[in-house]
Amino acid sequence: MIDSERLRDIVQEAGRIAHSSWPGDGHEVESWEKVPGHPVCAADLAVDTFLKRELGALLPSAGWLSEETADDPRRLGKGLIWLVDPIDGTRDYLRGRSGWAVSVALISSGRPLIGMLAAPARGEEWLAVAGQGATRNGERLVASTRSRFAGARVPTDALPKEDSDLVVVDKPNSIALRIAMVAADEADLVATLRWGYEWDIGASTLIAREAGAEVTDAFGQPLAYNKRDPRAFGLLVCAPSIHPDAVDRLSDRAAVLAPQTK
Repeated sequence: MIDSERLRDIVQEAGRIAHSSWPGDGHEVESWEKVPGHPVCAADLAVDTFLKRELGALLPSAGWLSEETADDPRRLGKGLIWLVDPIDGTRDYLRGRSGWAVSVALISSGRPLIGMLAAPARGEEWLAVAGQGATRNGERLVASTRSRFAGARVPTDALPKEDSDLVVVDKPNSIALRIAMVAADEADLVATLRWGYEWDIGASTLIAREAGAEVTDAFGQPLAYNKRDPRAFGLLVCAPSIHPDAVDRLSDRAAVLAPQTK
């Protein structure tokens, strides 16, 4: 049995470590590009190091998969793994914007068991446990229940012409926080048509699902975690009633794009 209070303390402390260097509070943080267009900063590495040490001590039998740690294939033989994005939304973090979060999930047999987001710049703490619901700052979440696809709220910068029947709402850079918006009924639909990594979505998809949202890939198929290749093409998180229409809207585009973007 995991010590849930200790886990919460660890994730909160990870959020404080990141927040202590956040440029939005006037701090300076060293940053660079891992590859062109993919920024990383010293705070990413500090949070990653802290979480690897403390989560490893909390549950020594669990494997580890993180954006900022070289992948260890021994995780594939583990029934439990920690799935971590030390700072999801690094671009917003570096710009001094609040759209970033520390994302931590515990994966059991390929499915999220616990998911937590710490978003201290927004004063938010998100938590979900499989089968026990989801909360933000202790308040139980109920996901969007929208029944009509047209007019669905989407956190994005702009919509393509073919999606002009949807409605733009504010978009944090963190995909985890965008997914959590559906869980909190602040958005009705989040979708991607690209290859993405498990650590970006492990915690937040559990939060959305436990709040009542539908969670699949872009083709409407279930997501799986702790795969040899820790990626999936596309993501769809939405109100359950509009999921069939969303799959109809996205599946043809996904089929065209999937082999081109891997």
